[in-house]
Amino acid sequence: MKTKYIITLASLIFLSSACNNTKNAQAKDAFGNGVWELESISGPGITFSELYPDKKPAISFNTTTKLASGTNSCNGYSAKYSSEGQAISFGQPGPTTEMYCGEGEKVFLQMMSKVNKHDFDGDGKLQLLIDDVPMMRFKKQTP
Repeated sequence: MKTKYIITLASLIFLSSACNNTKNAQAKDAFGNGVWELESISGPGITFSELYPDKKPAISFNTTTKLASGTNSCNGYSAKYSSEGQAISFGQPGPTTEMYCGEGEKVFLQMMSKVNKHDFDGDGKLQLLIDDVPMMRFKKQTP
């Protein structure tokens, strides 16, 4: 009886691990596949629509070169990033054009420098977090 219990428990642990590995692989594929558009940002004390009245920031990840690039609502940017598991960090953005389009781009880039984790919510949206607090949420743009 004890052997049957141990075999059943081991099987459940193996199946649970296999499901988590599949989920992590799918999340990694989703992470580096496509363009993500900013949907919300926490903390600036100004409404999202006031920060980004014309165009929302976007980001895409090249998982081979470890380069994140996109627009910060007005100007383009690119920055090296590193990720392992849920941990993520972004380097300083490379040179961008110098158009001034309000405070939104500054808020976006400052928040990118502070986040240290990423996750996907139940709807498949990319969240960038500071520790366990979601700070930015992105939805995948459809082609």
